Amino acid sequence: MIKLIRNQKGFTLVELLIVIGITGIISVVAAMSVSQVFTGTIFSNNQNTAINQVRNAVYRISRDAQSANPSSIDVATNFLSLERLEWESGNWTSHAITYTYTLEEKELRRSYDGSTPGILIAQYIEPASHCTWNTTETILTVTITAQVGDETETRTFEVKPRPDAPE
Repeated sequence: MIKLIRNQKGFTLVELLIVIGITGIISVVAAMSVSQVFTGTIFSNNQNTAINQVRNAVYRISRDAQSANPSSIDVATNFLSLERLEWESGNWTSHAITYTYTLEEKELRRSYDGSTPGILIAQYIEPASHCTWNTTETILTVTITAQVGDETETRTFEVKPRPDAPE
């Protein structure tokens, strides 16, 4: 038979169970932290993408609408159509190029003189996005909504053609 040696050193079953329990708790906390980082990153990326797509659309539409001939702004066809003005010899003159914004399959595209398919301005744009033109006050109101994943960004802005532009 095996002889038991007194004062033999080792771990008891209780000590091992306590260590396993503490290790389990630390592992769960670490896994939850990693999960939060990944979830937060996805949320943040989707929100930033939606914001940037709306900003792209706002920038391009504002720029074109400010230089537009007010009588050429049309919100009935497509998404928006307008004729840009150019500054020549101290006067605004109507330029021959007509810019058309179309919204199809969540993509906002800008074309000129009927070119297709047009330049991609923004993606993830919701069909609820729209433009209205107030002919009395000559103000273009645009509402743009972008949705990426579960994150949505909506902006409404107004653009008034330059005051010295011909009407």
